[in-house]
Amino acid sequence: MRVDDYLSKELEEFNREKERIRKIVGSIGGKQHVKHHLYINLVFLGIVIITFLLGAIFHKIELTLSLELGVLLVSVKIAWMIHDQQKTNHFQFWILNSLEFRINEIHKRTKQIEKKLEEFEENKEKNSM
Repeated sequence: MRVDDYLSKELEEFNREKERIRKIVGSIGGKQHVKHHLYINLVFLGIVIITFLLGAIFHKIELTLSLELGVLLVSVKIAWMIHDQQKTNHFQFWILNSLEFRINEIHKRTKQIEKKLEEFEENKEKNSM
């Protein structure tokens, strides 16, 4: 096998791997995720506004109870946001760890290719003399 053929195959493999990783990294916070968060935020906001309206304006429930419910709902929303951020951080760490592993593999393979190329050049020089 010629060195050029070997290098071109390695380059093709690298490009395939690069595209696969690009798709994975691109899916970390895609459009569906944003829409899902928008709907949840709107639901929480609606419930908080209704709670405050029932307590402050319509006096259907006590004002302090409506404030306490609003604070509780906001606290639940913050806890949910922290949990969601932790999931995202864990996924990003996993991706970065996988990338580091692949980079180390590629580095090892590059060193092997360099060694073979040097051997090939040495053999070529010996044969030409």
